[in-house]
Parts: sequence; C-alpha cells; structure tokens
Amino acid sequence: MTIAPRTPRPTLATPLSSQSGQTRPRPTQTFGFLLLEHFTLMSLASVIEPLRMANQLSGRELYRWFTLSHDGEQVLASDGLRVMPDAGLQTPLSLDTVIVCGGVGPQRTVKREHIGWLQGQARQSRRLGAVCTGSWALAKAGLLDGYETSTHWECMAALQESYPRVALSTRLFSIDRDRATSSGGTAPLDMMLHLIAMDHGRELSAGISEMFIYDRARSDQDLQRVPLKHVLGTTQPKLLEIVALMEANLEEPIALDELASYVDVSRRQLERLFQKYLHCSPSRYYLKLRLTRARQLLKQTAMSIIEVASACGFVSTPHFSKCYREYFGLPPRDERLGIGSRQARQAVTAQPEGPSAPLPDATLAQEPVSSAVLALTQAQGEPTYASVPL
Repeated sequence: MTIAPRTPRPTLATPLSSQSGQTRPRPTQTFGFLLLEHFTLMSLASVIEPLRMANQLSGRELYRWFTLSHDGEQVLASDGLRVMPDAGLQTPLSLDTVIVCGGVGPQRTVKREHIGWLQGQARQSRRLGAVCTGSWALAKAGLLDGYETSTHWECMAALQESYPRVALSTRLFSIDRDRATSSGGTAPLDMMLHLIAMDHGRELSAGISEMFIYDRARSDQDLQRVPLKHVLGTTQPKLLEIVALMEANLEEPIALDELASYVDVSRRQLERLFQKYLHCSPSRYYLKLRLTRARQLLKQTAMSIIEVASACGFVSTPHFSKCYREYFGLPPRDERLGIGSRQARQAVTAQPEGPSAPLPDATLAQEPVSSAVLALTQAQGEPTYASVPL
C-alpha cells in the first residue's frame, strides 16, 4: 500500500482581509452532503454539527447545507435508520462544497448517477470532499487522481488496489487543494473544525470544540491507527509477529538480530520483508512506532519531555528531540505547547474573493430551504447565540 509523503501541500483559504488588515465577512458557504446507501450517521453528524454550531456561536448564517440522495428518496443508514434527504441530484442547487458520506460497502453503493453528478460538480469547480468511505465515489469518478486522500482504514487496501493513482494517506483527514477527505468516526469533526478555522479563525473553531466538550481537536498531521493485518492480510505471519513484538517493546527496543531470531528468520530476510511490504527498513519502522507513541504521550499526558523520551526508548533527550523534529517537522517542546505543525506554518492559497455569481431567479425559486435557517432561528434563544464575534 502506498502511503502519501509528508510533504506539505497548499491548504484552503484563511479569512479574507482588506488592505487595512480588518477581516471582511465571507459570503455564506453552502454544503451539499451526498448520502450513499448504508452511510454512517456518526460521520454525517460530525460534518454537519460543526456548521450548525458555527452559525449559532457567530449569530450569523456562515454556512447552510442540504442533504442529497441520487433520487431524492430516503436513504438507509448503516444502523438501520432512514433519513429523508432535502433533495435529489436533479434539484438545481448553488453549492460551494460537496461532501460524499459513505459507510458500509461503498463498492456496492456507488451508482452511475453519483459518478456523473460528481463529475459535473467538478466541472463547475466545486470543492469536493468525502468522509468515512465516501472517497470511493470520488475515486471511481476519477476525481482523486494525484490527490492526497484519507479514508477509513478498513477501505484503504481495496481503494489503493482499485485506484492506484490515488495518493492514499493514513492521516485522519487530508486537505489537498480543492479536495478535503476524512476517515470515519469522529475524524470528520476534526476536519470541519480545521476548515472552519481556516474560514473564520481559530476562536470560532475553539468555541465549537468547547460546546461539543471536545478536549483536543486533532490536526491533519494526526494518523489513524491502521491494523497491520488490514494492510498485509494473513499472508505474512512472521512480519505481523515481528511488528507485534516491536509494539510491545517500545520502552526497551529489541535489537534487530534478536527480533529475527524470535521468528526464526535471518537479519537479511527480516530486512527484505520490511522493504517489500512496508517500504522501509526495520529500524526505520521501529523508530516510527516509538515516535508515534511519544507524540501521543506529549499531547495526552503531563509527562515531562525527559520522561516521554525514556518511555519511548531514547537514551538521551537531545537525540529524541532531533529524531522527533526530523519526523514531525517540529520539536517536542513545540508539540507540547501546541505551537503547530510544519504544515500549519505554510502559506495558504486564498480562494477567490466575493460572493458567487447570482443564479437565475428560476433556479433560486426551486431551491429548497436549508435546515441551517431553521437551526439558526431556533438557536437565537440559546445563551451562546452570537457569543463569538467575527
């Protein structure tokens, strides 16, 4: 399986500013959520709820959204609940962003109508995205070729085999030019918080996290844990056993010769296995496991940097800091302080300013009312309404 490099890519736009340095209000952005059959409700809620709360906290309709199905009829979620969408694909809508919400069995649920519609949206320069396994639909439509892409780990091997031009990443979410893709579960929430921060500032994003009692919003540098058996299958039991030994011995790393002897292979065979199936040396893979564990400890515990270094098998703090900076792009101290990742410090590409071109009156007349309007009206009685000035 090909894993995308850590080279920073251009991200989405920062808040628009005038020459005087004052932030200018953005036009309302409209999201369309395309629901595939057997989509996961958790992922759908994780992308819509941050938009609702952004409106509530700002006291303005920053975002509106519509749910869509291929025929406008109800869609069965993975938990058996039926959701009635706002519109079908034939309904004319003025959308800025389209996000495909996938779930169970995307290979079977992506229809020809989905593909044609998504390709049409791409021709209209819509920003496209996906959550959970929704990336399958975009990949099948040829809209992820050459794009760094995240999807649920259970779908990664099949997606890579079927669409080798997609640059799959193990990150929780990936934002690459006009594509925004996320793995499943709560990862879409992290992606949306990131997008909202890029649109309207970190204060609003932090306020949303607080409302959802979401202690730590993860960044696009955080990885989803992909069980190795889903990468290798059952064809390499010795390699799986070696990796399990590595994972169980991070504080006191085992020498490579010892690891080889445990599973009855030579050191040379061990190195061949790692190069062939994991595309790196055994020592490099072992170092990655230790550094990933160190990152978790830095972000989730109060352990000192010296204690973290020791817990992850580094004999000195300077050596730990050097390895950490080389791998993650920032020193452990900055990680602990939350100063930001290498990618967060890159210049971002601004989107075109100003509202979208107005649609013909006939199109506007047919457009359904977004549930964002109702939600914002109901939120006016909440104490948090307009609590974050923009």
